[in-house]
Amino acid sequence: MKQYDVIIIGGGAAGFFAAVNIGELHPNLKVAILERGKDVLGKVKVSGGGRCNVTHAEFIPQELTTYYPRGEKELLGPFHTFMTGDTMGWFEARGVPLKIEDDGRIFPTSNNSQTIIDCFLNEADKHNVDVLTNQSVISFEKINTQWSISTKTDQFLANKLIVATGSNPKIWSFLQQLEHTIIKPVPSLFTFNINDQRIKDIPGVVAQNVTVKVVDSKLESSGPLLITHWGMSAPSILKLSAFGALELAKRDYKFDIEVNFINQEFETALSDLKDIKQDLSKKTVFKATQFDLPKRLWKTLVLAADITEDNRWADLNKIQLEALAGQLTKAVFKVDGKSTFKEEFVTAGGIDLKEVNFKNYQSKIHDNLYFAGEIINVDAVTGGFNFQNAWTSAYIVAKNIDN
Repeated sequence: MKQYDVIIIGGGAAGFFAAVNIGELHPNLKVAILERGKDVLGKVKVSGGGRCNVTHAEFIPQELTTYYPRGEKELLGPFHTFMTGDTMGWFEARGVPLKIEDDGRIFPTSNNSQTIIDCFLNEADKHNVDVLTNQSVISFEKINTQWSISTKTDQFLANKLIVATGSNPKIWSFLQQLEHTIIKPVPSLFTFNINDQRIKDIPGVVAQNVTVKVVDSKLESSGPLLITHWGMSAPSILKLSAFGALELAKRDYKFDIEVNFINQEFETALSDLKDIKQDLSKKTVFKATQFDLPKRLWKTLVLAADITEDNRWADLNKIQLEALAGQLTKAVFKVDGKSTFKEEFVTAGGIDLKEVNFKNYQSKIHDNLYFAGEIINVDAVTGGFNFQNAWTSAYIVAKNIDN
């Protein structure tokens, strides 16, 4: 039986951040990380295409919370304690300079996630954190005031237990046995599978200023939209998938979306098209791209409005103009299924937020049991926000662990 003051189950972002901060803030405590795999920090390694998108340049707590479909209300207090600026300061103080990209995502200037991994491993070593791999947890239970943790090979005893295993069904089931409520997980960040003639031959095209709505719902988002080989992706779609995670799961990922490619009202677009008809009467519609749309997208929408490649603007009748305005502002596409967004698989679901004390991330049901990261029912849109939740929760656990 190996005895520790603090044991952390999970050697990912949240687990490591908790461990190294405990090591620094409470050097008297003996800390161990139990990781089921042979390597730690696997998700950190692949994040941001191998560059590690550590956080996002949003420095106002109230604004930062709006990127979390689940957890917005609960995270406001924690973000006042530790948020983006604190994350940047933490890494830079440990020799990891960061940079803010044009879209607000923040990466190490090295453009290599290994820089973040090396920082964590060095900090763990410096603060005498025991990092134990190949330790698959098969049970944990409370014995008097301590926690007994069994893995396939070892037995551990700890005064405090931190669970930072992300979306791990096995660990969730153990927590259910300890009377915690688990909100059933559903995928959050995903792209839409769409088989439609209008986009079939134009993968790689990006429309910059798009609004997407789910038909027969209040779900709506805006931003860039990427046409892919399998359908649609990019921030407008990913945000919709995150905020609509529960609703779209209920629909079994079969639903209609309405896409406004130019972010204008139908009537405004129709009026503009009538003006263009006057100004460019002799030009062919097919070749005269409008509204700053990519040429390939314009051409496919023109054809979808029953306008031929040879039609000049002067030839267009009222029905064709209305059809083109419709394709531009309210094109309906059938979504039939989803695809995981890169390696950054995120789920909505986890420990019910009502059972967590957000002042210290301790369980409201069991003393000396803490949570960090995505194990609780918090998730975010893409762009570094899920990592920020990991850093914030882990830091607050670390700060309060010895109280």
